[in-house]
Amino acid sequence: MESGRCQGPGAPDGLSGSGRQSVEEGVFSMLVIIRGAGDLATGIALRLKRAHISVIMTDIPAPTAIRRTVAFSQAIVLGETKVEDVTARRVETPEAAMALLQENVVPVLADPEGACISILKPDAVVDAILAKKNLGTTRDMAPKTIALGPGFEAGKDVDFVIETQRGHDLARIISKGPATPNTGVPGIIAGYGKERVIHSPAAGIMHNRSRIGDIVEKDQIIAMVDEMPVYASLTGVLRGIIRDGHKVPKGMKIADIDPRKEQKKNCNTISDKARCIAGSVVEVLMVNGVLP
Repeated sequence: MESGRCQGPGAPDGLSGSGRQSVEEGVFSMLVIIRGAGDLATGIALRLKRAHISVIMTDIPAPTAIRRTVAFSQAIVLGETKVEDVTARRVETPEAAMALLQENVVPVLADPEGACISILKPDAVVDAILAKKNLGTTRDMAPKTIALGPGFEAGKDVDFVIETQRGHDLARIISKGPATPNTGVPGIIAGYGKERVIHSPAAGIMHNRSRIGDIVEKDQIIAMVDEMPVYASLTGVLRGIIRDGHKVPKGMKIADIDPRKEQKKNCNTISDKARCIAGSVVEVLMVNGVLP
C-alpha cells in the first residue's frame, strides 16, 4: 500500500476532533499510534492493549523485522498475525483502522511516513521504528510523543525518549536530552555481543534454510543470499531471521542468535526487553495525563 493512501483533505467521517471520539462511546477512551511494528513496538502494543488502550500501528510495505514470530508487522505480509493472545490485521485506510478497533484487533497500516497521524489525531504517538535516527516524528504530531532509543532528543524532537540499550539504564525515561548513542554493538547476553547478530554477506534474495526456534550450530548454513551462504555465528537458538524471499542489501541485519538454548521456548512470546520498555511507555502516558 502506498503511504499516500492515508492522506486526504480532512478527517474521514466520524474522525473529527480526536481519534478517541470517532467510534461509538464506550468502545475506547483514547488512541495511541505506534510508528513501527517490530518486536519492541509489538511489546508496547500488547501492554497498551491489555490496559484497554486502543492502538493503531504503522510500518513499511515490506517489513524487515527479524523476530517475526513476535512482530505485528507480519500482518502487512500475511494479512493477519497473532502474538500471544492479541491479533493484528492489515488495513488499507484510516477509516478501516478505526472500524477494526471495535473488533478488538490491532490494525496495521503500511504507512512509512505516518501520513495517517494527522487524520486520526491520536492522544499519543510512539516512534518505535528503531532506525537509530529520526524518520520524521515531531512533537506536534500528538499531545504526547515518545521515541525509543538513539536518534531523538527529548524536549526537542519528542516529549520523552526511552533508553533501549541493555544494562542498568534499560527503559529509563528521559525527559531532556538523548538516549545513549548507538554503539553498533548489541547488548551482551551470556557473554556474547556482536556475535549474536548476523548481517547479509551480499546483496540479493533471502533463501532461508533454518526457521525461528531452530537450534543451530556455529558455522552451520542457516540461509542463502542468492548463491552466498549465511553461516551461524555461534551455537544457540535462532531467535530471528528475516523472511524468506526478502531482497536485502549487503550488510543488512538478517538474523539473530541467542546463545541460551533454553530460550527456544520463548521465541513466540514478547521478550524481557520489550516488556520492560513497554512498561516505561505506559508510565509516561499515565504520569503525563494521557491515560486515566
